[in-house]
Amino acid sequence: MKVSIADCINDIPAQDWDACVLDAAARSPGTDPDNPFLRHTFLRALEESGSVNARTGWQPLHLVVHDDVGSLVGAAPCYLKGHSRGEYVFDHYWADAYERAGGSYYPKLLVAIPFTPVTGPRLMVRDGPQAGEVATALIDGLRMLQDETLASSTHVNFITEWESQRLKHNGFLPRIDCQYHWSNEGFSTFNDFLSTLTSRKRKALNRERREVLDADITIERLNGDAITREHWDAFYDFYQDTGHRKWGKAYISRSFYDDIADKFADRVLLVMAKREGRYIAGAINFIGRETLFGRHWGTIEDHPFLHFEVCYYQAIEFAIERGLKRVEAGAQGDHKLARGYRPVLTRSAHNIADPNFKRAVAEYLERERPAVELEAAQLNEETPFRQPVKI
Repeated sequence: MKVSIADCINDIPAQDWDACVLDAAARSPGTDPDNPFLRHTFLRALEESGSVNARTGWQPLHLVVHDDVGSLVGAAPCYLKGHSRGEYVFDHYWADAYERAGGSYYPKLLVAIPFTPVTGPRLMVRDGPQAGEVATALIDGLRMLQDETLASSTHVNFITEWESQRLKHNGFLPRIDCQYHWSNEGFSTFNDFLSTLTSRKRKALNRERREVLDADITIERLNGDAITREHWDAFYDFYQDTGHRKWGKAYISRSFYDDIADKFADRVLLVMAKREGRYIAGAINFIGRETLFGRHWGTIEDHPFLHFEVCYYQAIEFAIERGLKRVEAGAQGDHKLARGYRPVLTRSAHNIADPNFKRAVAEYLERERPAVELEAAQLNEETPFRQPVKI
């Protein structure tokens, strides 16, 4: 068995990478069995568009494991990071504390999907009798790579519960956080979903949707070949505007969306809002086998409740029509609760080289965990449903 590094996703055959993705996803309850973000096509588009490279602080160093006959049996999407932007598991306070103490927090290693807070396997192992050995080889490979790159730490983000336990057993520090998902309880229509809400919340949602329509705004849902260059151009303008306001710059380049349009458009749902003959807002979603994943949105006009309509209500309607099990609306945003999204715990794992700093982070995480669990439980009591569900 051989562990090696690929500094470009194109150095790994797409069919071999995707086989690892699908096998690992099939063994991961509660996650989508065909997560589009883990696919070779998505990662290649990020690299070839220049959105992900050493210059942008995302140097690809993908970990791969081959068996004795040369077959790819394991992989992990890995990056050497020069900052902590675009990760959605926030460690800025750790970085500040370590550097105030005289350490160098960057570079660090990140095992994750760039700019994508979606849970899924990160230790992607093919089925077979050697699966456990391959998973161990990947973890050992991460330690080796951390040493070779002089990285301060390794962070494995948005992992499955099984991976969290395995990494914890191997000395990584487990962490939890909370995001918001919508669950399809066998609904046939949007009104079926509304019927599960309290009367007050149901009226509020209907009022929000009416106000958008009363502003003479029309909504289009576009998929596959129905998405034209005009739509992509307009959406990218919205995304850039939001990126500049929220992060100082947009993370993803325009050519990324060209590549997605060419090779992955069937996995895209673009929701566009139009007023007086021009597009004014849009949101991009990616379609899994069971899940609709909301990602980016933007607007050039300010209208009450337009964000909720474009990002949340249209996503719910599409999921119901397609028979999808859930909508994952990304990180943060407790305003999603009032729109029918429930709190869901997410997991990450962290290995820190400096033993004193690792001990300090471990103590912090011991205090953080019960606080996150308590907050999630309290948020669950604030959902608009007539009967809250356990999380």
